[in-house]
Amino acid sequence: MKYLVTIILCLVELAALGQNQTCPININFSESNLNHWFSYTGQFQRNSSRDKGTQTFYDSTSNFPNGTLGTNIIPEFGLSNNGIEVQTANYKDPFGDFETIPTINGYYYGYSVRVGSSTINSNQTRNTNNGGLFRGLGYTINVPAGASTEPYVVTYAYAMVLESASHVSDQVPMFTATLTTSTGTIDCANAMYYLPTNGAGNNFVLDVAAAKQKGFALSNVPSPNANGNSNDPQLRVWTKGWTEVIFDLAPYRGQQVTLTFEADNCVPSGHFAYAYVALKNICEGLQIAGPIQACVNGDQTYSIPELTGGTYTWTIPTGWKMVTDSGNIIIVKPNANPGTITARATNNCADLTTSVNVVVSPPTIAGAVLGDSAVCFGLVPNQQFPLQLTGNLGNVRTWIASTDGINWNPISENGTSISVKNVLTTTYYKALVQNGPACNVDSSSAAIITINYRSVAGQILPANLDICLDQNVDNILKLRGSSGTVLNWQKSIDQISWLNQLPTNNDTLQSVIGLNGRTYFRAIVSKTGCPSDTSTIASVGIFNTPFPKAQIFPKDTSVCYGTPVFISANIQTGTSYTWSNPSALFNGGNGTVNGTPFLISAKAAPAKSTQYVISIANAGCPNLLTDTIRVNVTTPLSVNAGKDTSVAANQPVQLNALVSDQRTVSYQWSPSDGLDKTNIANPIATIGSNRDNIRYTVTALDSMGCRAVDNMLITIFKNGADIFVPTGFTPNADGKNDQLRPLVVGITKNYYFSVYNRWGQQVFLTTEIGKGWDGIFQGKAQASGAYVFLAEGTDFLGQKIIRKGTVVMIR
Repeated sequence: MKYLVTIILCLVELAALGQNQTCPININFSESNLNHWFSYTGQFQRNSSRDKGTQTFYDSTSNFPNGTLGTNIIPEFGLSNNGIEVQTANYKDPFGDFETIPTINGYYYGYSVRVGSSTINSNQTRNTNNGGLFRGLGYTINVPAGASTEPYVVTYAYAMVLESASHVSDQVPMFTATLTTSTGTIDCANAMYYLPTNGAGNNFVLDVAAAKQKGFALSNVPSPNANGNSNDPQLRVWTKGWTEVIFDLAPYRGQQVTLTFEADNCVPSGHFAYAYVALKNICEGLQIAGPIQACVNGDQTYSIPELTGGTYTWTIPTGWKMVTDSGNIIIVKPNANPGTITARATNNCADLTTSVNVVVSPPTIAGAVLGDSAVCFGLVPNQQFPLQLTGNLGNVRTWIASTDGINWNPISENGTSISVKNVLTTTYYKALVQNGPACNVDSSSAAIITINYRSVAGQILPANLDICLDQNVDNILKLRGSSGTVLNWQKSIDQISWLNQLPTNNDTLQSVIGLNGRTYFRAIVSKTGCPSDTSTIASVGIFNTPFPKAQIFPKDTSVCYGTPVFISANIQTGTSYTWSNPSALFNGGNGTVNGTPFLISAKAAPAKSTQYVISIANAGCPNLLTDTIRVNVTTPLSVNAGKDTSVAANQPVQLNALVSDQRTVSYQWSPSDGLDKTNIANPIATIGSNRDNIRYTVTALDSMGCRAVDNMLITIFKNGADIFVPTGFTPNADGKNDQLRPLVVGITKNYYFSVYNRWGQQVFLTTEIGKGWDGIFQGKAQASGAYVFLAEGTDFLGQKIIRKGTVVMIR
């Protein structure tokens, strides 16, 4: 009897414990309406910090429109559009692209409520009295009686859409979650979410870094509202995806607490806010979300909901690696040892601990699919192809097929062996394998079912071929238009009995040699799985005359421009020959072979790259031996040694040779008298007073041995540097003495030459050595008569030279 009493007492305790953990009715909106929730809407006083003005309250005990019973929507204050709406169908939020009903760590909430909208004030206009809209809903929870040590956890998830506003932070759009008792708010469970701003006075801007740190992201969808603030950017809507939060009501066993969610537009009314809220229908305590069967060496994520202001402590099995620890979320890499994961979350009013036992499984091995086949299209109707997965570790999730190896389609099969049919084109088959829910899905190697279309042997070209004895050129038969693999070539002397080519020839080319009479050739072509096909027949005839034979040299050669070259042919078999361009050759012969061997040595001097083609015939053989000699002619090379010049005795002057193109050349100057170097492009020459002049010759030589030569004359003035100005000139355009041009010797810098008319007006000035006056001033020819000149410069020794005088112009 006492055992029966004990059992009854245990059952009573279990029933009481279950009742103590039961969540409030419809707290998760599972009735698809707002039953048991109260609601309110209103608007702020426009110029307040956050003072609420007029509002409408909807109690939890009356039917709509006085209360919330039986309704799933509450309109915005003074409007017909929805300010609060229960979400029973899942879709993507237009700004955040997150789901409106969340699945978090494998738990699907099933319902949610949207608090707020993108409406920005009650009359869609601004005035001095009405501020921004606010709307909220709440639930008064009767916390079951029981021990305060027994957790009673409420879990909610939220996602937000807030429009950035250039206001002080306590006036911007926000979403709040508040927990209150009869004595006041429970601070450790309250939360306020908003986009922080920086600034002073009337100048506030969004703190972008802080917003991103809080998990907000800028939407690429512009705000639907034109709020009149020209400083607002077009893209100013920020979103935050789903986040879970918990609080423990164990300290309030037997009491009432009220949970309230509120979404507020900015106080001045020009920026909107709304949030989605979903609640779990599980109040039993802290729970770890994550796989209870982990994959060895695979990253596994475990999490608990956020605890407002909470700190988190995790322990993981021995040997497991903590990859990341982000507070309430961790990523671990298991080894082969199973174990227990423990999480602890604490804040000022809660201390929650939970654990989960985790087993491990080795990583997925996808294996390989056996069953490669190659068949001919349509040969066997409805042919079955068995496929077998081998070497796998894990279960088959599904099979997939592809006709290109890139795009794959699922097959509704999950066994390790399948059979496919009605395969119309070459197809690849794989199995998707997963070893337990925590391990990655992997794809096996593929089996290929190759569908070949009928073999096409094609045709042999040329269809008729005549060859001579020992002919080893132009004796190839070519198979064209085939589809498949060449199995072999066959030959016959009567087109009835055919012999296979030995050794086997799988090429599309067949060399014809060693024939004693007319012979016929064909090729056999096949695709795997398809019947073979036979090509057209080619006929090869034999002329009992030797094919011409000769050695041609050089085959190809390169020469310098203007340089002749000899091209030769040594004919061993042949009776005549022709050149393609005989007029371009010297000593090319008359075309007759007078006995063999016969040597032709022709001389060519092409001005550009040219091909010389020789064709050799042997009487009685219809085929010619043709060969080509290409003579590549380089572009002409030229070198410029520079202009003739005059210098003072012992004045260094730099020479500068330039070639006509960019090729690399070597230089050689001669004579070497007075040169510092003779093998560079720009040597320095210094000539003493013992010579009146000297002519230097430069030779440029490229890598092929092509050369170019030029020279220049240097005249020596033995009396040193000077400026020589003629006494007169005749600018009458006869090409003789038309310019007044000084002869400048030894001047290296600070040179100028100027001319003045009888009134002292400057009519010409130059600082360029070698430039003279043509008698023109301001576009007009000047009159004949006397003019004054002034010339000055500094010589190579640093001495200043000044010359002035008169000159006569005669027209």
